[in-house]
Amino acid sequence: MTTYRDRTEAGRDLAERLTDLASRPDVIVLGLVRGGVPVARVIADRLGAPLDVLVVRKLGVPWAPEVAYGALGPGGVQVLNDVVAGRISENDRAQVRRREQAELERREQRYRAGRPPLDLTGRTAVIVDDGLATGATARAAVQVARHLGATGVLVAVPVGSEQAYEMLTDTADTVVSCQLPPDFTAVGAYYDDFHEVADDEVTQALTATA
Repeated sequence: MTTYRDRTEAGRDLAERLTDLASRPDVIVLGLVRGGVPVARVIADRLGAPLDVLVVRKLGVPWAPEVAYGALGPGGVQVLNDVVAGRISENDRAQVRRREQAELERREQRYRAGRPPLDLTGRTAVIVDDGLATGATARAAVQVARHLGATGVLVAVPVGSEQAYEMLTDTADTVVSCQLPPDFTAVGAYYDDFHEVADDEVTQALTATA
């Protein structure tokens, strides 16, 4: 097992697994807000690809928020698991959706800072996070990217659980993980510095690669 000093070091390790994407004009690197953005910045620099953020808000079951019944993405994209959503009252779904939509809009306004809406038409989207625990957010991000027009979707992480990796192989075109520890516990266990990424750090990463 490798422990990364920080997300930048993890990004360097991950970038070495993605060099076949370097200088491809269709590739765009998308950092999942917020922890995935510092990792994605390193990868975008290494590949010579544009960096953007993908703001995805998981719609969690009210009595078990870690369980997703759907997700919201930019541009009004909504992805639902009809089987799970059908077990939740319309009123409860509406409350969750309003809360998550408000946070999505706040983050979109903050991070886009006047830039045009994210359009992935004809692009190969490389979705980057700092790790995979349950994989629910990454799975939702793949679905959102396809709704936004991506023709290819790759998920890349420095570390993840074997279960999340296997789940994502059914959704993404490709999944790349530097480590899949059999005794995986939590993403933060594989970083010496796993501080909560602030909004300012996200906007600085986007400015650095603009």
